[in-house]
Amino acid sequence: MNILVLNCGSSSLKFQLIDSATEAVLAKGICERIGIDGVLTYTPQGGDKEETKKSMPTHTEAIRFVLEALTDEKTGVIRSLSEVGAVGHRVVHGGESFTESVLIDAKVKRAIEDCSELAPLHNPANLIGINACEELMPGTPMAAVFDTAFHQTMPPKAYLYGLPYRYYEDYKLRRYGFHGTSHSYVSKRAAQILEKPYDELKIIVCHLGNGASLSAVKNGECVDTSMGLTPLQGLIMGTRSGDIDPSAVEFIADKENTDIAGVMKILNKESGVYGMSKGLSSDFRDLWKGAEAGDVYAKEAIETFCYNVAKYIGAYAAAMNGVDAVVFTAGVGENDYRVREQVCGYLGYLETKIDVEANKARGEETVISTPDSKVTLLVVPTNEELAIARETLRLVK
Repeated sequence: MNILVLNCGSSSLKFQLIDSATEAVLAKGICERIGIDGVLTYTPQGGDKEETKKSMPTHTEAIRFVLEALTDEKTGVIRSLSEVGAVGHRVVHGGESFTESVLIDAKVKRAIEDCSELAPLHNPANLIGINACEELMPGTPMAAVFDTAFHQTMPPKAYLYGLPYRYYEDYKLRRYGFHGTSHSYVSKRAAQILEKPYDELKIIVCHLGNGASLSAVKNGECVDTSMGLTPLQGLIMGTRSGDIDPSAVEFIADKENTDIAGVMKILNKESGVYGMSKGLSSDFRDLWKGAEAGDVYAKEAIETFCYNVAKYIGAYAAAMNGVDAVVFTAGVGENDYRVREQVCGYLGYLETKIDVEANKARGEETVISTPDSKVTLLVVPTNEELAIARETLRLVK
């Protein structure tokens, strides 16, 4: 069965067509600048990348162009849409309504809409994609795979905030966590690499990219994660501040003569390693170049980020009363050996030993600890699209 995986943003649409039997990617691409002018980038299996400017007033037109590309006589990979057996949609926020992926119906769509106040930039876009697919591919089974679902196994002691309880009762104000599809895929793959039962391991997953989060996975279930009500909480990220004193919001608002929206823009778009490096970059490749050239702000941004990651690893080792494996994934986690080395430099108390040569690997599954390390250190490239396709296949079957 061929499964189309869609990830709709407010003005973009990422897609992959995956053969569920072989798990091969038949085609992939992205629609960008939806609602502005529109650009479709499309790459068929074994073919060249194509970029086409197309008018995309809405996601419906974007999805129509994707389907046309997939069935194109020259560069398409399927003859007709009847060869698409199901569609898997990434949905950012499922609140407490969804503890796992589900087949989409009217009730599910209403619940996704109800969660929109928790993810106002994402859930409405996800719904637009779902509705557009239903219009263009009537009768095709569709699944919603939630970023938050994997973290729904957290106990109250991990997800409750130190606020009046009525805020949780009335508004569901709590920690939810994100990147769940990645954390699920990577932790399960780590268990396979270790050749040990998933439900007998204590694993810390470090999803380190422009957005970054950690999770503690104990005996096959997430027991804690660093992101919170929104993806702003937790680690320092590319442009997000991560954890700060809440009073800083009032302080910045007073000093900058701005409102809550203005402060939130600063915390989400102008902070993180980008802000710490005085606007040099949110890309670690640029930060390392800056640091090597003597830029003290770039150097401090990198060091603070790595220290931040190491502190969360320590916290989660305590939360699980031990750890068997620490796994690095996502853009920085998979490719930046110097970040991994700095982070692991703090883990001597866990009796970890990094293999310096093995750690130089980029973007491939690798054990980067020595055989005598008490905790196994690994790099596992994430594959959220494949995870979504697997979940969709499970539901359709």
